[in-house]
Amino acid sequence: MLKLFSLAVLGLAILDLQAANWPQWRGPFFNGSSSETNLPATWSKTENVVWSAPLPGQSGATPVIWEDTVFVSSPDAEKNLLLLCLDRRTGTENWRRVVATGNRDKGRNNMASPSPVTDGRAVFVLFATGHLAAYDFDGQPLWSRDLAAEYGRFANMWIYGSSPMLFQDRLYIQVLQRNPVPGDYSHALDDKPARESFLLCVDPATGKNLWRQVRPSDARGESQEAYSTPIPWVRGAAVEILVVGGDYLTGHDAATGRELWRGAGFNPNGEGHWRIVPSPVVAGGVVIGCAPKRDPVLAFKPAGAGRLPDTALVWKLKEFPSDCATPLYYRDKLFVLDGDRQVMTCLRPATGEKLWQGNLGVREIFRASPTGADGRIYCISENGTAVVLAADEFKVLATIPMGESPVRSTIAVAAGQLFVRTASHLYCIGGKANP
Repeated sequence: MLKLFSLAVLGLAILDLQAANWPQWRGPFFNGSSSETNLPATWSKTENVVWSAPLPGQSGATPVIWEDTVFVSSPDAEKNLLLLCLDRRTGTENWRRVVATGNRDKGRNNMASPSPVTDGRAVFVLFATGHLAAYDFDGQPLWSRDLAAEYGRFANMWIYGSSPMLFQDRLYIQVLQRNPVPGDYSHALDDKPARESFLLCVDPATGKNLWRQVRPSDARGESQEAYSTPIPWVRGAAVEILVVGGDYLTGHDAATGRELWRGAGFNPNGEGHWRIVPSPVVAGGVVIGCAPKRDPVLAFKPAGAGRLPDTALVWKLKEFPSDCATPLYYRDKLFVLDGDRQVMTCLRPATGEKLWQGNLGVREIFRASPTGADGRIYCISENGTAVVLAADEFKVLATIPMGESPVRSTIAVAAGQLFVRTASHLYCIGGKANP
């Protein structure tokens, strides 16, 4: 009982410390929400703009913020892969570091899609080249690794896009990829004959492996691949790391990486054509994964070990599921964005009961994930149109054309401000810069 109490207190203390920050791509609570208030319900490219900072290139990576420091990863015109540090109060660039070279584009994706992550002492950044590095807040290098040299170049059709995840002083990296590597994956070809999908746990102080867990799957073709990010789940005295992709949602022991359970149903037709993009979500006592394309959102209540029985699947959302945007858990509700049809659905996560549903009113594709804060839901389309919704009922509060496409970066929230990344700028919206 003491162990359980201590772990719970530790987890709450960590979340309280992070609450005013946005330390990783799904925010302080790993679910897209923030406890920040006094945020703007509307803005323009001039109204409520504290500052805007030009960026050297476009990327789907979300900025991360800790107190007065903002970190952004980006490519530049010379194909360098950069980590930038900005002053949150002014937008002034404090420093930039070239972490790797050799950026490539495929579709609207590139080698700078993973978001950085910070614990307030150091910042950790991963690029699709396999380069993983840590810096202190002054920009001094702490350590670096080349995961592609160690394990093979990442074999994902549209270029690797999973972000590192930091929890309880451990750094987790997920690589779910294709094997064998197709000949037209030019960005993934090397002299290594095979690929393994795996979950990697790294000591953030040294960069050394704590463990590496191979994650097997009977998925075929592109279905072996995923662009999702691992998410922690604290239940009782145990901490699990959730991974979705390769046709399964799995729970892993955070201390060892050992797979505890797996839920199926993410490729119901068995065709092997589609990858998974959205990350898992912990919501209302269930864990949620999104099947690709027009297949359903699945909610599991894991019990026991091994492959979950059919009874562990507690509900499905077949109508307006999400293909790319990770669902938001906010104020005890689950928000699923169908970015192709521009429909937001609000559900009771424990049961799947639909509370409301509505069209965003913008006929544009949404790939960025929704953000919840201050009683609102913030979304942004690939064309750069932001849509602000009320969280307690379906109501569009504002539609804001920012432009500067392509935009795939999630809106971040910290220190009473919104951080909106377009293809060419990072905007700090609302509030006043601290003296």
